[in-house]
Amino acid sequence: MVLHMMKLCVGVETMEQLEQSQARRLRRGQRLFHDTRMMPKRADDIIDGGSLYWVIKGRFQLRQEIVDITRENDGAGRGFARLHLGPDLHRVMPRAQRPFQGWRYLEAAKAPQDLLTEGPGAEDLPPEMQAELRSLGIL
Repeated sequence: MVLHMMKLCVGVETMEQLEQSQARRLRRGQRLFHDTRMMPKRADDIIDGGSLYWVIKGRFQLRQEIVDITRENDGAGRGFARLHLGPDLHRVMPRAQRPFQGWRYLEAAKAPQDLLTEGPGAEDLPPEMQAELRSLGIL
């Protein structure tokens, strides 16, 4: 069973800001990861096709594949979990999400769908309009 995670993207104002930040890291040859204090007990379900859904400014906006989860230790010997992320950010249908601390599991059936990113005119539609058209069953 595929399981996802959701996380608030603190300090990031827009999707483009996160995309640019990660693109800079990739150009420098750095790997993409996110560190979190708590190790997910259901890590096997997550790395079997799960994604990290980024909540930016109170809305689900992007998802990123989680390719591995490892236990690490900082310089003081405190343990943490490192979420190893794939290089691609996928825009999802924007959906409101109340603030929360840390991360949360996200069942696949409750995860926002990817936005239309291919086909004629797809790049011309703002994400909010795509979401509205999907809710009406047009896309």
